[in-house]
Amino acid sequence: MMKANKFLIYFLIIFVSNIFANQTSHVQTIYLGSGCFWGAEKGYEALEGVIDAESGYANGYGIKPNYRSIIQFKNKYNENNFAEVVKVTFNSNAISLEQILKHFFETHNPTQLNRQGNDVGTQYRSTILFSNELQKDLALKIMNEYQDLLNESGYGKIRTKLEPLNNFYLAEDYHQDYLKKNPNGYCPDLSTGIVFDEKEKDLLDNSNLVLGKHILILDSQGYCPYCEKLKEDVTNNYKGSIPLTYRTSDQLHGLKIQSPTWATPSIIFLNNGREVFAYQGYIESKDFYQLLGKFKLGNSEAYDVAFNKGTDSRFCKEYQIFKNTPDGIFIDKLSGEPLFDTKDRFVSRSGWLSFTKPVDGSVYELPDNSFGMKRTEIRSVSSDIHLGHVFNDGPNGLPRYCINATVLEFKARSRTS
Repeated sequence: MMKANKFLIYFLIIFVSNIFANQTSHVQTIYLGSGCFWGAEKGYEALEGVIDAESGYANGYGIKPNYRSIIQFKNKYNENNFAEVVKVTFNSNAISLEQILKHFFETHNPTQLNRQGNDVGTQYRSTILFSNELQKDLALKIMNEYQDLLNESGYGKIRTKLEPLNNFYLAEDYHQDYLKKNPNGYCPDLSTGIVFDEKEKDLLDNSNLVLGKHILILDSQGYCPYCEKLKEDVTNNYKGSIPLTYRTSDQLHGLKIQSPTWATPSIIFLNNGREVFAYQGYIESKDFYQLLGKFKLGNSEAYDVAFNKGTDSRFCKEYQIFKNTPDGIFIDKLSGEPLFDTKDRFVSRSGWLSFTKPVDGSVYELPDNSFGMKRTEIRSVSSDIHLGHVFNDGPNGLPRYCINATVLEFKARSRTS
């Protein structure tokens, strides 16, 4: 009886162990190094099926596994230095190791030895660290396939180091989720542009970009959190009169770009197809509109009003034009957002445009004690430019919004509005 019970217990242990093994066998891990781990970590996290991506140091010897040690000059070309890698944990039922390895090769330049772009040293080496022979064999297969694609495009030999994982240490906490903790930056796009499943691309027509002024946003060919944040916070809401266009670095034919095109997002201001100036990285809305003001307004009275709290000359040219417009809306000269309605305009004989109220939610107020006066400043919510002041001497006890005409544009109201 006792022997039977022991056999039953043994059978149950084996049975339960097999259940748990089957439940977790789809969770796999691979360790990949492709230069600085900040952007790589975020890229893997964006892949559907990846459970976690953690930055760390791997396969180093005789050096302390911390950032301060590995970046010392004496270790810059030390073959025993740790590599910056990402530990990628994934659900193999949702994403295959083959897909992850293809992403690895497509998102950096594996032909560079001990560097990626401006990051130079053995810590930035391209490396695949396998945990078993299956991973090794698949990595070698994918590497050979990618080498063939690179050869066709004139690239050199892949320098990726394929070796077993010997040690791994998590990087310091401030390196984990670095891009989330440091939102104002850019993603280095150091890829070769060669992909495994090349889809034939239609050549984009850039003929419109060589005529007049344009805002060109350089977007990433892969996932870039800074690019997505710029869209969400700034460009998706842009309604200004200067056209805004997105392109990737391989879509700039016919344009004369001077700035490096490996940082995304990059904001490039064009005049007749030629770069005037550019800004690399994510930028907040307020700062974006200041750059746009420099580009659109130049050294003008309008720029002085918008960004230096200047004041239009009384009865200026723009005032003379705008005081008798047909029915319509006055919009922010930079963002294109509605600010004031002709229905609320009145003649104050002050020499500046006057309104009894703004469009709801379009402006905000700040106290202004400059020049020994107590006034209330009016600024645009969308672009944060200075618009003018509000006083309590309007008609019939209403306010008087005294607004500088040089920072406005006018849109006639359509008959269907």
